[in-house]
Amino acid sequence: MKHLVQTLLSSSAALALGVGLALGAGLLQTPALAAAQTGPNVTGPTAAEASSTATGAYLAGRHAQQVDDWTSAAAFMERALAHDPGNVALLRRTFLLQLGDGRASQAVELARRLAQKDPTNHLAATVLAADDLLRDKPKQAEKRLVGAVSEDGLGQYVTPLLNAWIEYANGRPAEGVKALEPLSATPGFAALHDLQAALILDLAGRRDEAAARYAKASESGASLRVVQLYGNFLERQGRKDEARRLYTQFGDAAADPVLIEPSLSALGSVQPAGGQAGSGQAAGAQPGGGVKPLVGSAREGMAEALFDLSSALHQEGASELALLYGRVALLLRPDFPLARLMTADILSSRKRYDEAIAEYRQIGGDRGVRWLARMRTAEQFQLLKREDEAIRLLEELGAERPERTDALVGLGDLHRSAQRFDKAAEAYDRAIARLGSDLGSRSWAIFYARGIALERSQQWERAEADLKKALELSPEQPYVLNYLGYSWVDRGQNLDEAKRMILRAVELKPDDGYIVDSLGWVLYRLGDVQGAVGHLERAIELKPQDATINDHLGDAYWQIGRRTEARFQWERALLNAAEDDKLKAEIREKLAGGLPQRGQRHAETQPAR
Repeated sequence: MKHLVQTLLSSSAALALGVGLALGAGLLQTPALAAAQTGPNVTGPTAAEASSTATGAYLAGRHAQQVDDWTSAAAFMERALAHDPGNVALLRRTFLLQLGDGRASQAVELARRLAQKDPTNHLAATVLAADDLLRDKPKQAEKRLVGAVSEDGLGQYVTPLLNAWIEYANGRPAEGVKALEPLSATPGFAALHDLQAALILDLAGRRDEAAARYAKASESGASLRVVQLYGNFLERQGRKDEARRLYTQFGDAAADPVLIEPSLSALGSVQPAGGQAGSGQAAGAQPGGGVKPLVGSAREGMAEALFDLSSALHQEGASELALLYGRVALLLRPDFPLARLMTADILSSRKRYDEAIAEYRQIGGDRGVRWLARMRTAEQFQLLKREDEAIRLLEELGAERPERTDALVGLGDLHRSAQRFDKAAEAYDRAIARLGSDLGSRSWAIFYARGIALERSQQWERAEADLKKALELSPEQPYVLNYLGYSWVDRGQNLDEAKRMILRAVELKPDDGYIVDSLGWVLYRLGDVQGAVGHLERAIELKPQDATINDHLGDAYWQIGRRTEARFQWERALLNAAEDDKLKAEIREKLAGGLPQRGQRHAETQPAR
């Protein structure tokens, strides 16, 4: 999939589909708007201008789009379109904005208008075909895609997915499987082809063929969704031990098994992390112990296909395309937790934090997805500087599931980022207490985080013990090697061991500016100032705006007699020191009198990095 997406993104195929939002010159046909488009940059019209004229509404919409505010952009473009309803380019732009903003009914109506004026617009045809299935009109959906198939770009891959489920909806499952065949020969699409074929064969009652397709789709690092769908199939066939093995293998390999825990718990004999067994039936459980399929209709199958596609696009950084196809998946299936989670994640990545929260709050059903959505809601509160709400939510989550540590770790991280190191350490204390004796290699991160908080709150003995424990649990963690090594150097302790550790950290992370800086600083402290300079210069290349690294390089330059360059680096450090008053005072003192003694260290401590 990665190769294909990169190919698509490197071409103009997306624009050919009418998907891209950055339309070129000549977008609008009216002279006033054409002139406005090629004029100077604007900061946005007044509210009166935006509401009373086509030009004002259009400019307001463009400005909102430039700052990634699709909600306002969609509203303004809708007003502009009301002034010029026959403008196809404006209609296309408004349709895309309405769809991306999740205004389903408006997007469907605009898609109808657009399909009349631009019958080859593939995304409009996709939305209308989805709406046809929602209204149980599969024959109309079949006609919808005729003439709207693109010979290049993403359309050539979306069309087989849509046609496959339309064929199934029209009672032709064999033709549905055949419609998927173009995907099987495309690099990166084979797994998607096998999964979609498995779903159709499964619903058609062709169990043996479905089993073979599911198994093939799950080969070589199956995604969460493939594991869920295949496991659900195995459960329905009475092959619960195989389903359990599949879920367990995925959970063991995952950074956090929270998303697979509901599937394991529903089997009745596997406990979530911390030892508390799950209760109740799975979301799909039927009376009498039966389990219904996670995808049970053509409508749900098409939603699944579009979600899988948009998920792959999102992973490759094509967030606009991912959002648009994800919205169509939600149009077909509004109660699709993973699709809703992905949509919210995309909005968050685009810094639309309030909108992301609204999406996260709509997620229901699956306990694992709901937990993750609430954790990410707390992150949005923090990004919005609404720390009190973030703290309340994290405390609530921590109390709700006393077997988990992630909410308390999140609380500690929040306090640490705000430099409330004592409170951060207290939160990490509570998280570590929950671990008990169950310390796996993944537990290193909590001890590392608490070690930082303790070191920054002047509790070095406890901090050192935590950093050593983190290394005991995971000896090759470059950030722990760096932090402990740097801290020893800063205190003049264990300098040879510190040098060895930091050298290893650089080997593991050669392009990390902070770690490279640590190596330069340990050499400086050991008296090899000339050797330190090269590493510190390399660190500056990697992190040119970091005040501490600029300061270190300034010190090294001073000691080898490059006084003008030293002052230049100190000036840069002063400029980049932000709110670090202690570091600023030290730099001003050096600018005034230089470094009076070779190798003198300044009083700053290791930054939490």
